[in-house]
Parts: sequence; structure tokens; C-alpha cells
Amino acid sequence: MQFAVQRTGFFAGPLVALCLYFALPDQYVDTHKALIPLTFSAKTTLCMTVWMAIWWLSEAIDISATALLPIAMFPLLGIADIKATTAPYASHLIFLFMGGFLIALAMQRWKLDHRLANTVLTIVGKNPFMIIAGFMFSSAILSAFISNTATTAVMLPIGLSVIALYTNKQQESFANPCQHNFARCMMLGIAYSASVGGTMTLIGTAPNLFLASFLEDGISSEYQLEISFIKWLSFAAPLAIIFLPIIWLVLTKLVFPFKYESLQQQSGSLTGQQDKMDRGQKITIIVFIATVFIWITRPLLQNFTITINQQQIQPLHQLSDPGIAMIAAMLLFIIPVNFKQRIFVLDWPTAKKLPWGIFILFGGGLTLAKAIKTNGVAEYIASQALFLQNIPEVLFVLIICASVLFLTELTSNTATTATLVPILAGIAIGAGMHPYLLIFPATLAASFAFMMPIATPPNAIVFGSGHITIPEMCRAGLWLNIISVIMITMFTYFVIKPVIGF
Repeated sequence: MQFAVQRTGFFAGPLVALCLYFALPDQYVDTHKALIPLTFSAKTTLCMTVWMAIWWLSEAIDISATALLPIAMFPLLGIADIKATTAPYASHLIFLFMGGFLIALAMQRWKLDHRLANTVLTIVGKNPFMIIAGFMFSSAILSAFISNTATTAVMLPIGLSVIALYTNKQQESFANPCQHNFARCMMLGIAYSASVGGTMTLIGTAPNLFLASFLEDGISSEYQLEISFIKWLSFAAPLAIIFLPIIWLVLTKLVFPFKYESLQQQSGSLTGQQDKMDRGQKITIIVFIATVFIWITRPLLQNFTITINQQQIQPLHQLSDPGIAMIAAMLLFIIPVNFKQRIFVLDWPTAKKLPWGIFILFGGGLTLAKAIKTNGVAEYIASQALFLQNIPEVLFVLIICASVLFLTELTSNTATTATLVPILAGIAIGAGMHPYLLIFPATLAASFAFMMPIATPPNAIVFGSGHITIPEMCRAGLWLNIISVIMITMFTYFVIKPVIGF
């Protein structure tokens, strides 16, 4: 099935784009009832948007390779010259993402992520319900700063050992349904909390950073906005904090309930005695904590003033979130663990594990968004959305959230965000709405897909454990998808709107 979709998408991308070019009008009526010409560059931008969207959503070729299409095609089609096309691939926010990943790789190199997970388990004790809560809390916190894929990969083997400890699984089957439900809750709790935790910070997942970059440079000037690390945290963290207990309750009490008495701990230790932190772990945790602290306090640090020769100077005025991330990364490269042996906290063999494809995908999405803005495509999309003015605003937001969320069940959340955010911004303006009302909830919804193994890497990883079937994941995920759509819509109006101020 997947191969058929990919093969169809491979040919459909350029073919549909070509048909669209001949179907587009030479002029259109804009939102102010004026007759506007639809230029050649606007038409080709729309065609490339459709081509890339089909290839991204069908995964006809690797999604990162699709993101290279603008470099190959934009100059030839008169959309943008090569310098303008390639500039977004080096966006300053890509370096924020890179710095976050380098910190995460240092944590993984020195197994600090394992230590943090075990520390939480030591705190929560031996109650199976609280152990699941502890795993979910650990996964969410780790995923806020390292990739949700890495978080799930770290937590999975620890979770499997706890399942074995509490269920005494024999001959590929569990002694009773409660033991099986405990295993299901453990696996899904890890995956779902890793996805939700990634939404809490700018660096937690790629869609967050894409939206931040789009708001800085990809949207119309009157809507441009810089979102700092702390501002994102101020509205996304409450959503995650409220939603995580809901996930825990839905899994353990509603979908896969189990009884405490049926889960007697077998012989063995839960976490084992941890060794003292070595030098690599100590340096990594210090740099990590300092980085987060500076991200949070950056607005205060930028206003720090000193007087030299009766002149007031703000030495940290140019401090930025990407700059902080790269300072932290450089510190990890230059602080030695053993100087005589030339062992540093972070080395290049470790750094080479960076997800370069994600950076290219990010740049391709930004390039496409910039072309949509520059060539007047956003205005054309807005003019085609005038009929949506008759739909109640709240219902419109709800529909967009649901559409993006269920679409992400079958596609990459980063590709979905890169494709839809610029389009949704134009649709919102055409419908007489503030674009933030659609693009913020759409970005969050893209990370809240819980039904299918292919929806997110965490889902796929825990599905591979063998403790979850697709119908079971769909059953739990459907409840959470419905709750997510309602919660994100409510948060858009009662939290995001007041915090961002629109």
C-alpha cells in the first residue's frame, strides 16, 4: 500500500503541477475587489508548492531530498535567483536547532539521559501507576530538549525491563489481561509523552522552529513576530502540563485499565545503584542547565547595562537564542574531560550524527514559504478563501486542527507543517481572520498524532516492541486525538492569544 502511494505520488507531483499551471487564471479579484494580474512567478510558485506538497505527503522520494527541489527549480522558473533561494537553508533558527541537537548528542554520549530517566524512577517508587507517570514525565522533559526519537529510544529498553519485572511474561503471553494492559500503557505512555514533550520548547521538535522562522520572515510584514524561547515555553508548556495527566488517565483508567494487585514485582531491582557522575556527565549537565537558564533570562540579559567612560553600553544586546545554543555547543567542543588524551565533552564523530536531513527539510520549507510571500501567492490564496467568512471562527479553527492532526497520522509532521503553514496563513487572511488563529494550532496539532505507528517516530519505535497492535494504538489514539483537537482549539483562544497578543 505504501509503495503504491509513493509510486503514484512520484508521477502525480510534476504532472499535477503542470496541469495546475495551465488551469490558473491570468488575473484574479483580490480581497479589496481589485483586479490583480497573476504573474508567471506566482503561477510557478503555486505549481512548485503543489509538486513539493504531493512529494512530501506521499514520500515519493525522501522528504529531505524533496526539500532540495527549490534550489534546482526556483532559478529556472523565475521564482527567485540562486542567492535568494539558498539563503533560508542557512536560517539563524536552523543553528538554534543544531545547537540543541549537539547538546542532546553530548547527553547521549555520556549516558546522561539514562541517568535522568533512572533518577525519576527512583523518585516515583514501585507503584505501577506511578511508574508509568514517572516514565511519561521523564519522556516529556527529555523530549523538550532532545529529539522525541532519541527520547523514545532511550526510554524503551528501561520500560521493557520494568514490564518484565512486573508482569513475569512467559512463552510470548501474559498471565492475565492486567499485565498486558500495564505493558500497553507503558509503551504508549512513553511514545505519547515524547511527542507532547517536544511541543514545549522551540527546539523540542522541528515544526515549532519552522513556525518561529516563518513568523520572523515568511509572513506578511504586519504579522511578523519574533518568538523567544521563553515566550514559546509560556504558552506551550501549560498545554503539555495539562495534557500529560489526561494521557495518563485515558491510558490507565479508560482504554487499558489494570489492577495494582495483579502486578506484583518479581525478584530484581527496579533501577539499580547508579555510579557517581563522571566528569563528562557533570560538565554536560552544567552546560545544559546554564543554556536553559540563559534562554529563559535572555530578555533581562539583553538589557544589562554597564557604564564605561560615562557611556552606557549594553554588551549583551545582540544575544539571541541561536547564539546561546552555539555558544553552548562550542563549550562542549572545547571543555576537556581528559586533556592529555584529547578527550572533550563533544567530538566531531559524535556531532556527525546530527540529523542533517531535517536541516535541509527545514530550509526547503522556509524557501517555499518565502517564495509564497514574495511572489504574491499568499494574496491569491487569500482571495480564494473569501467563502470561508461565513463559517464561525471557532468552528473553522477546530476543523483546521482536526484536519492537520489526522493528516499527520499518515505523513511527516515537519513536512505537513512546512506545506500547510504558509497556505493556512493566506487562507486565514482571506477569511477575515488573524493568521495566528490557524497557524499556531495547526503547528501544535501536527505533533499530536497518536493513532498510527507511522504518524511519529515514537509511535513506530514502541510499536516495534511487540506489546502494541495497530488496532490497540488506534483505539487509544482516537480518544486522545479528539481530546487534542478540543484542547488545542481552547488553548488558542484562552492561552496563546493572550500570550502572543493578537
